[in-house]
Amino acid sequence: MSKVDLHTHTTASDGLHRPKENVRMAAEAGLSAVAITDHDTVAGIAEAAAAAPIYGIEVVPGVEISTSLAGKEIHVLGYYIDIRDGLLLERLISQRKVRDSRNEGIVARLNELGIPLTTEQVAEAAGRKPGAIETIGRPHIAEALVRIGAVDSVQEAFDRYLAKGRAAYVDPPPRITPFEAFAWIREAGGAAIVAHPGLYGNDELAAELLDGGADGLEAYHSDHTAEQEERYRGLAENRGKIVTGGSDFHGARKGKLYHGAIGSRSVDESVLERLRGARG
Repeated sequence: MSKVDLHTHTTASDGLHRPKENVRMAAEAGLSAVAITDHDTVAGIAEAAAAAPIYGIEVVPGVEISTSLAGKEIHVLGYYIDIRDGLLLERLISQRKVRDSRNEGIVARLNELGIPLTTEQVAEAAGRKPGAIETIGRPHIAEALVRIGAVDSVQEAFDRYLAKGRAAYVDPPPRITPFEAFAWIREAGGAAIVAHPGLYGNDELAAELLDGGADGLEAYHSDHTAEQEERYRGLAENRGKIVTGGSDFHGARKGKLYHGAIGSRSVDESVLERLRGARG
């Protein structure tokens, strides 16, 4: 049976590979389709779609929207969205502005710690220009810290400064709720899926989100155990919801993959028809 990986990131957000490279790797992994699901942006989809006929696979247009509920960060995946929808694009700009304000807070905290980092250096590390439609996040701050010699590696940057509870960590500003993200995705013609529920450590929350309007649940994920995958599959199926899965591929630094390789988590391509059928 043909398989699809419904969760990958590119250089349009915090991935390390250009969108066309994700498509190439997906084809080499024997997949029939791959979704591009960058954080709060659809900037990488056009390039990926242009590469799709070259490699003979389908590119599923997607996005991963950051939300919060009861103090917990929740990610919502949207599939088959209209990437030209003006309202969606405006909403994603607002999401990136929230992320930018957090980045500025982290840089300010680092400055207080005696580290002379600037937001311009972070943008340079991310390969971004002012007003770019791509996302900048903590991995780019970590890369900037490596570049200025404040740390020896991205992992050290997170361990010392950027991970939750570390010296320069800043809580994300208030975000939209996942229920609002479901609505945004549907209004842009897409299907809304709760990403990696195992990372939230609250199965009751996962059930609440399914009952609250999500079209499905990402049961298969690189950071889920086999037991979790089966539990989340049952949680979705018992409600008549869609079961999805993906690697959450970001790329590798010094040979170490972040989450998993493209195709390391996948679902049957028949899931695509259900996602198309669930579109708003």
